Amino acid sequence: MLNPKPVIIEEYNAEWPKAFKRIETALSEEIDDLVIRIEHVGSTSVPGLAAKPIIDIDVVIKSMDYLPEIIKKLEVLGYLHEGDLGIKNNEAFARRDIYVPYSSEGNEKYEHHLYVCDEESEELNRHIIFRDTLKNNPLLVSEYASLKIELSNKFTNNRKAYTEGKTKFVTRVMNEYVTPYTKGRLDD
Repeated sequence: MLNPKPVIIEEYNAEWPKAFKRIETALSEEIDDLVIRIEHVGSTSVPGLAAKPIIDIDVVIKSMDYLPEIIKKLEVLGYLHEGDLGIKNNEAFARRDIYVPYSSEGNEKYEHHLYVCDEESEELNRHIIFRDTLKNNPLLVSEYASLKIELSNKFTNNRKAYTEGKTKFVTRVMNEYVTPYTKGRLDD
């Protein structure tokens, strides 16, 4: 059995949003006609937040009825469809190699995770609400960064334990800082 990649947390890097934009541009050239928007989510999308240097991307489509067509287009770009991995309306895609998404430049792309979801996806809404809550609360960013560094030091070779260690913080933020207005957006 292969050893999983160690959990390495880096200080915030201003290259992360730029890397997202380059990936977004390459994706848009192929799939723009099927996409409502492409969201930079996860820790690398929050200025000042320490993170694993992996860009998380949610590609939002109007309906999961478009999924077969989006799968074909993403295959052209070098992505492999992995299924929903147990999360409804949130399809995961792996990269064939470091050049994915393929583009005319043929250059290496930043490491990233790509998901396709529809507008109704609870996971998408959770990602956006958590991201935006952190962006508006610098003290939470500091607290979360400290927790992530502590957990990565403690669970360097145990991604599952690292992820589970963050759950309590994420749940608290979602319960304490999400306004009734924001919660209502989830029901729209």
